[in-house]
Amino acid sequence: MEKFVIFAAKIFKTPIAMKNDKIKLHDRFFKVMLTAEQIDKAVSRIAAKLNADYADCKKPPIFVSVLSGSFMYLADLSRKLEFTNEIVFVKISSYEGTQSTGDVKMHLGVDFDVEGRDLIIVEDIVETGNSIRYMMDYLRSLNPNSVEVCTLFFKPEKYHYDTPVKYRALEIGNEFIVGYGLDYDQLGRNLKDIYVVDDE
Repeated sequence: MEKFVIFAAKIFKTPIAMKNDKIKLHDRFFKVMLTAEQIDKAVSRIAAKLNADYADCKKPPIFVSVLSGSFMYLADLSRKLEFTNEIVFVKISSYEGTQSTGDVKMHLGVDFDVEGRDLIIVEDIVETGNSIRYMMDYLRSLNPNSVEVCTLFFKPEKYHYDTPVKYRALEIGNEFIVGYGLDYDQLGRNLKDIYVVDDE
């Protein structure tokens, strides 16, 4: 199996190496923290809550997906939703390597009318809350009916704000994780499981 992975990496020029049960991205080793099955169960729980809360909306709610990390979460989540909805994408950034810079920048904005609509911000992970606070303040300035946050991961110990994060699939500590859309310097987004740093 290890020989096949090395061979495949050479063919596709994928900078992901495997060693026993670990993977290597750039200069760091990672091990599995959550399996794809565990993630799917968490996504299903959030989908059920959304289905209950938005089933009777007069206008289709709009999911505002924050690129790039939320794309896998939103793809799986959207297939479990039972109500009509719209999906749009925005691009903001506050991360370099394994650390948040604290400086939020928007690269793609919202160029559509959201007045009177119900908005759901979809994130891969909420840590300090700086990015979410930035997004919520911006979207609220456009006079929507409501704005909520739907995140795959939430780090309560690092969260700096009182603004509630209503839809939280999973809560974790201060671990740095990759996989299922989350990256380490752009690597690891394609992994179906969630991995945590393990340099031992």
